[in-house]
Amino acid sequence: MSQFDERSVSVLGGGSWGTALAHIVASHGYDTLLWVRREEQAEEINEQHTNSRYLKGGVLDPKVEATTDLERVARRSEVIIHVVPSKAFRQVSYQLGDFISGDQIIISATKGLEGAGLTRMSQVLFEETCVRKIGALSGPNLAKEVIAGHPSATVVASPFSEVIEKAERLLAGPTFRLYGNADMVGVEMAGALKNIYAIAGGIAAGLGYGANTLSALITRGLAEISRLGEHFGAERLTFQGLAGVGDLVATCTSTLSRNHTVGRHLAQGEDLAEIVANLGMVAEGVNTTRVVHAFAQAQGIDMPIARAVHGVLFESMTPAESLGELMRRASRYEGHDQPIQSQTLIGQSVTEAAALVARRSETES
Repeated sequence: MSQFDERSVSVLGGGSWGTALAHIVASHGYDTLLWVRREEQAEEINEQHTNSRYLKGGVLDPKVEATTDLERVARRSEVIIHVVPSKAFRQVSYQLGDFISGDQIIISATKGLEGAGLTRMSQVLFEETCVRKIGALSGPNLAKEVIAGHPSATVVASPFSEVIEKAERLLAGPTFRLYGNADMVGVEMAGALKNIYAIAGGIAAGLGYGANTLSALITRGLAEISRLGEHFGAERLTFQGLAGVGDLVATCTSTLSRNHTVGRHLAQGEDLAEIVANLGMVAEGVNTTRVVHAFAQAQGIDMPIARAVHGVLFESMTPAESLGELMRRASRYEGHDQPIQSQTLIGQSVTEAAALVARRSETES
């Protein structure tokens, strides 16, 4: 007999996304324990069924119960959904390790990377806990739209089919569709990296640019994400799915995205520290830009848009200066990423190309 309450699910993190996920699970009939840090936040959720700081206007399912007792949350449920921001993810995972057992399941829904080696959150869980049945949830999931019941879709990745199947039972419903994927590296990298380009999308919007600019940004941003992801062994096809292009479109275009919001304010000349302070929530893209830029530079991986965003965030470049550098880059072949040289035509010299045209003309005549 299981030591866990089979009708209970635990969620760690009372931010907008953690709260939205807790609401989804609770709306499917599960008793949902939501771990938060502050007693006053727990009281508001339990008494008023709201989380006004992170989800203004959202009404939570009454089966969501908030608590500051991490041990209770950890021991209660077989499945734990971990949504703590990346900067605190390891610390909370370490504390969690004192209370959990190896037969539990942990699904990370945090879209961030840690440190110079770009450590993924599933790797942190592997290092800090005894749990091995680990999954990662990612996709175009803006919390306010999800909690409002807008039709949405997500992807859960894991090498364990049991993890994906249990996630589907807990999360899938009339307005929230779930897909599975075995490529956990790709799903996590896509979810974290897209935050860089969401900042870029916000900058473009703040400068008043339209669909042409945004389309180019999303397309070339996807190329950069794929390039870095494949360096870590991710599958290229993953970046064409919900965690990749799906999340890119949502966060590069929506004013509900925190990272997009940061970009818009940067375009208006505001100070980064003030923007982050006024936001009141974590914008993962700021730290992700820092660590990804350093890694790409060290490894010789070409990520010009990420480099441009880094210039605005940390090198005192204006958005206009950063954009100018991007647009002055040498032109390249799409797909091959090789420079276009005036003396070549896709691998053929001008002389060879002219000879080919002449031969075709002779044949046709």
